[in-house]
Amino acid sequence: MNEVLEFLKSCGTFYLATTDGDQPRVRPFGAVCEFEGRLYIVTNNQKDVYKQMQKNSKIEISGMSQGKWIRLAGNAVHDSRREARVAMLEANASLGSMYNADDNLMEVLYIENGTATFCSFTEEPKTINF
Repeated sequence: MNEVLEFLKSCGTFYLATTDGDQPRVRPFGAVCEFEGRLYIVTNNQKDVYKQMQKNSKIEISGMSQGKWIRLAGNAVHDSRREARVAMLEANASLGSMYNADDNLMEVLYIENGTATFCSFTEEPKTINF
């Protein structure tokens, strides 16, 4: 899982896909962290992306860095604990201008049953399950 985390960090911006009914929806994300051995993402509970993940937890993430890309599939599981929100804020200082741990807007979710495949045009794909 740490290799997945470090790769997503190196991307800067990665793209998260959800579904809205039968329509795929993709948008840029940029904050990730590790907390209690799990990979976490963050969003605002007022956004459609959060509502979509609540209806259907299956997500995919893709990002590219240094000529390689990642395809990550899994389930986004909501974690309502303050400690998880604090960990996200500590790992991503830039979030402090948008959220605080007690604002009732910030939501953190961890990836469960994750399968990440690293790809490039020059190497064989590598898959990590976590």
